[in-house]
Amino acid sequence: MSSTDLIIVISGPGGVGKGTIVDALMLRDPSLWLSKSWTTRERRPGESADAYHFTSAAEFEQRASENGFLEWTEFLGNYYGTPTPGSEVTGSDVVLEIEVDGARQVKERYPEAVLIFVLPPSREEQERRLRERGDPGDKVMARLKKAELEEPVGRSLADHVVVNDDLEQTISELMNIIESERAR
Repeated sequence: MSSTDLIIVISGPGGVGKGTIVDALMLRDPSLWLSKSWTTRERRPGESADAYHFTSAAEFEQRASENGFLEWTEFLGNYYGTPTPGSEVTGSDVVLEIEVDGARQVKERYPEAVLIFVLPPSREEQERRLRERGDPGDKVMARLKKAELEEPVGRSLADHVVVNDDLEQTISELMNIIESERAR
């Protein structure tokens, strides 16, 4: 990564649509490079095998001990982490799709990173999205509880806050934010 590349952090609680938003951004802007997060959790039913780098706890812990992550956290008994980008991202703006704790870690390490905090239009809609994607009931409740705690933290860290009520409008808003940040 060069010093002129942007680090764009798309963050928010589970179920706000981060993955859907990021997929659309990647299709619309070829100068964006998505860092694929690692996780030790099991794939959800119907989830793409390349949604994450699915790995074992031992492999994850080994990489973490070698400072191989920009950020990492444990949530609901699983590890999640963003690998440190290498030479493969030269000339690209890096996109990180991560939870709030990870966003905090990235902002501490890279204060110039652009943090876009995404919110659901309501907790009811967030719950519906979590259930629709196949999360079990206990995980849905844990994610909703965590969202209540994450929202004030995410808002305080964020450079931009976006409510994902209408997907096309949200994607347009994020594209405008990215273009504005590039123009700085």
